[in-house]
Amino acid sequence: MTSGQRRFFLDVRRSATGHAWEHRLNERQENVALAMAQTHGVPDIVARVLAGRGVAIDDAPRFLDPTIRDLLPDPALLTDMTRAATRIAEAIRRREKVAIFGDYDVDGAASSAILKRYLRHFGLDCEIYIPDRIFEGYGPNPEAMRDLVARGASLIVTVDCGTNSAPSIAAANEAGAEVVVLDHHQVGGDLPPAVAVVNPNREDDISGQGHLCAAGVVFLALVETTRLLRAGGPSQPLPDLLSLLDLVALATVCDVVPLVGVNRAFVVKGLLAARSQDNAGLAALQAVARIGEPVNSFHFAFLIGPRINAGGRIGDAALGARLLATDDPAEARDIAQALDRLNQERQAMEREMLEQAKAEADAELAAGQGPAILVAASEGWHAGIVGLLASRLKDHARRPVFAIAFNDNGQGTGSGRSVPGFDLGRLVRRAVEKGLLVKGGGHAMAAGITVDKARLGELRAFFEEEAGADVFRLIDEASLKIDGALSAEGANLALLETLERAGPFGAGHAPPQFVLPRHTIAAIREVGTGGHLRVDLRSQAGGRMQAMAFRAADAPLGRFLLDNRGQTVHLAGTVSANFWNGVKSVQFRLTDAAAA
Repeated sequence: MTSGQRRFFLDVRRSATGHAWEHRLNERQENVALAMAQTHGVPDIVARVLAGRGVAIDDAPRFLDPTIRDLLPDPALLTDMTRAATRIAEAIRRREKVAIFGDYDVDGAASSAILKRYLRHFGLDCEIYIPDRIFEGYGPNPEAMRDLVARGASLIVTVDCGTNSAPSIAAANEAGAEVVVLDHHQVGGDLPPAVAVVNPNREDDISGQGHLCAAGVVFLALVETTRLLRAGGPSQPLPDLLSLLDLVALATVCDVVPLVGVNRAFVVKGLLAARSQDNAGLAALQAVARIGEPVNSFHFAFLIGPRINAGGRIGDAALGARLLATDDPAEARDIAQALDRLNQERQAMEREMLEQAKAEADAELAAGQGPAILVAASEGWHAGIVGLLASRLKDHARRPVFAIAFNDNGQGTGSGRSVPGFDLGRLVRRAVEKGLLVKGGGHAMAAGITVDKARLGELRAFFEEEAGADVFRLIDEASLKIDGALSAEGANLALLETLERAGPFGAGHAPPQFVLPRHTIAAIREVGTGGHLRVDLRSQAGGRMQAMAFRAADAPLGRFLLDNRGQTVHLAGTVSANFWNGVKSVQFRLTDAAAA
């Protein structure tokens, strides 16, 4: 698209963060928004938000009130689903010992807990196994699979892993167990010899459900299992599947999958379930995180999820799954407190690693445009934190990033994070095919790799050759889509409550971005320990409001704000709720700024 075709908002062509500001809605979407408001009585601002995110006029009512009944796909449409559910139903009827092999992140922990809670309803002997991130790595390994069989498992169900683990699943088969895979990761080779491999991202899966996280896949598998059990004749009462939606919602938010289709219903209904605090583990996490308001998707993503992940990053990887599966409030409290302590340790380690990584990155970027894909590596980093490091560096450098921690043997564990429009998982698979990586895989936006230090130079050169043109084009075209303009006076609770009708917001359903045109930075100061900035703003009409720029103090946005203290500028951000001492108010979260 040429610059003549782009509709710049307030004519901002390069902001403090290097973005052009563009109107989110094109002329056709403006008409859709108008028709949506007139046809369905939707507030104008809500209609604009929906139209700008591709919601059709007739779909608006169902989008605003998503229900599981309306949006749940037929599970049997997923390839191998009937075989998977049939095998799980058989295990229930035969009262077999089932082992659940999960991943060490939130999606893996939640998926494991969902399945264990379901099987426990039938009185099955069920064991969850989460591998150690450092010593075992991601996914099933032959030794662990054989150990599970030796402990009596006749069925092993892998959740959030297993698609690319053919040797490990073959080892389980040889030891005498059958395996069912419930996963969502991209396929990187031949499928494993499992009874069933349910993965909506299989090439031969035409269900159209590739946006599901693993917990969503597990939930669909249990819907189908329940249907088969019910069809098999009278038995004991079946589990209440809707009671598991709090964990499905947690995983959907924390795995950053698109909030489209049934995922929206999972999150909307799952948050309602979470607010009832029936899950002892989630309730304990809300307590240690000091969440004094109805839990929402922000809390899942930034307060609860990181604490669950802390166990897998630097502690006992199984803590998160144990917490989410327990019904014992005392055990839940103890695990939640342990995870809270681990999370504080993780934050301290991350700050130290990030300072070093940013210095290395800035040195590379200072020489010009820098590499298309930034590769930061160190022998002193903790392998469990490289994913967080890559995410922070990606935001800092505005390009895909890999962060790699090398051990004493010269082998590195790395994690990559991408920018919208660039498929990092595909690049990693090509690097594996070229023999540049020991192993690797992932999604479009995130990937994991294992690399020998001796091949690091070749890997960097390969990344530049393969990705340079695409990444630099994305950097040049980077834009912030603006939904509309606001003033300090207009950013009030009434607006917030109206906008909340179009939520929840997240991946695939971005929160509305508004601009405060020509507002003065009356005061600014750093608060907390994470480089957060509190900014007092004043409109041209004299209205006042407070805004926050999180982790911005040493970033381009923070430097712009500090340099323009007392000046009149344009400010972009999102409107969110802030609770303090039981009082709800509006907070403007700054994402960008530009000269007025």
